[in-house]
Amino acid sequence: MKYGVLILAAILGASSCGAPAQRSAEAPVIRPSEVADFRVLYGQNCSGCHGAGGEGALTVGIGTPAYLAIADDATVRGVIEQGRPGTPMAAFAQKAGGMLTDAQIEIIVHGIRTSWAKAGSPDKDEPSYRASQPGDAERGHKVFATVCAPCHGPDGRGARAIADTSYLALVSDQHLRTVMITGMPHLGMPDWRTHAKPLSDADVTDVVVWLAAQRQPLSTQLNHAGGSE
Repeated sequence: MKYGVLILAAILGASSCGAPAQRSAEAPVIRPSEVADFRVLYGQNCSGCHGAGGEGALTVGIGTPAYLAIADDATVRGVIEQGRPGTPMAAFAQKAGGMLTDAQIEIIVHGIRTSWAKAGSPDKDEPSYRASQPGDAERGHKVFATVCAPCHGPDGRGARAIADTSYLALVSDQHLRTVMITGMPHLGMPDWRTHAKPLSDADVTDVVVWLAAQRQPLSTQLNHAGGSE
């Protein structure tokens, strides 16, 4: 019995002596606000919607050359900081209620640009990121019927119903414009250049205005669903 107690004590002593050495060998804990690796920050905050390589997944590919050719750093930074109110794109800046510091947002912006942007002059005919003039909804409907209807159906209510009121309630006019310019190659949607006739800035503006006119106020949608508050 005496020997058994001694052996047990020796085992416990050896275990307790080894514990501090094991703990000291563990990697130090990094606070979320101290993460400074682009791949980690992008992977944790952006890749779920925008794709692991910025190619697009559930939404616009913010790492595609077409997107980076029209969106400057200030634009990318602003979207990350403030999000898109009224859409699934949340604000990520701490000052706007998110989790990322200004330094981390800057790391993401710089990383997107240096990792995926292509060198070279932008196409002089490329539509601008933001509309430069008011659009014409009637003309936009005609452009849509020619360019977009083959995939989205007449009046945008086919299998890929881009004029569906539920979809339009989730996206901003700027999102619609961006998608028309950059396309969504991972979903088979061409960018502005790869239609039979490249889209002009006015074409994009007019189609967005027409689509926006199909968006119904939330109260109207509730009434159509059978009730309102």
